[in-house]
Amino acid sequence: MFQRALSLAAWPAMIAVFVTLVRFSLELAGLPTEVIFIIGLLWLTLVVAVFWGVRLADEKNPYRLLLLSLVIFSPLSRVPVFVLWWVTKTWGLGTHYDTFENWGQALVGQLVFGSLVQIIPGGLLGSLTLAIKRRRKTLGVSSAPPTASNNLSPNEL
Repeated sequence: MFQRALSLAAWPAMIAVFVTLVRFSLELAGLPTEVIFIIGLLWLTLVVAVFWGVRLADEKNPYRLLLLSLVIFSPLSRVPVFVLWWVTKTWGLGTHYDTFENWGQALVGQLVFGSLVQIIPGGLLGSLTLAIKRRRKTLGVSSAPPTASNNLSPNEL
């Protein structure tokens, strides 16, 4: 199960590096916080959690796999943020990454608190998605759009 969760977390972790670098660059460029806010790891986590919720519905232990994948993905995605904290602090760049005063605060803040901020909502949304997907499957509800063969005519209603 760990190997499967690790492979699920790999691509989102790589995307997280890109998202973090884009956000950092936009902050350095001076874009307003309101614009930059929509680019972040929490939003990425929510999208990934929904994706995993849909994809993992047929797995043997989907909820465990979802949680384990989030537990692997979240700290991995925070590592670039921690590195950017160091860059911002070292060169005094003045971005939102320099919130913490020292290494200890930054490690706990990013790798523990930051990860929990991703794991908890991601786990809730992913679990909800899984529950809906699995419920639809047990009820035999198709997620495919209706076709001409299964549409009722107005006379049949």
